[in-house]
Amino acid sequence: MALIKSCRGFDPKFGEDCYLAENATVIGDVIIGNQCSIWFNTVVRGDVNSIRIGNKVNIQDGAVLHCTYEKTKVTIGDNVSIGHNALVHGCTIESNVLIGMGSIVMDNCHISSNCIIAAGAVLLEGTQTESWSIYAGVPAKKVKTLSPELFKGEVERIANNYILYASWFK
Repeated sequence: MALIKSCRGFDPKFGEDCYLAENATVIGDVIIGNQCSIWFNTVVRGDVNSIRIGNKVNIQDGAVLHCTYEKTKVTIGDNVSIGHNALVHGCTIESNVLIGMGSIVMDNCHISSNCIIAAGAVLLEGTQTESWSIYAGVPAKKVKTLSPELFKGEVERIANNYILYASWFK
């Protein structure tokens, strides 16, 4: 059973048909939508501010979601995949986004819908992305326009696959 912990009077809330790995941790002011999956060694820490997660979101192994006390919140749209060991801190991620493995998204970043953040990318504080774009590098910059084929082949495919994978563990 995942570690689900209250903090400062807030209890995490979960939508329907979610999967939480046995060693995932969800703390405090966290609301998670339907068909979401929180994978092994993932930490969603809503102790210092709120974390809101839409529907059909997968947060993969070792990822960390956190905020800055009384300053920044985490807001995530629908159909978002957050890759293994990614760090998402005090930012907004719109719908239909892939956050690549090991990437870092810092406070006050705004990731527009239909984006890919490449593996290992570092989005510095306050970075604003354009829709239908791929960002890569340290610091991350737009490197390519996202084609509909790549969008379907990566963003949609991964989000759908994680609903399947979660079904194996329920």
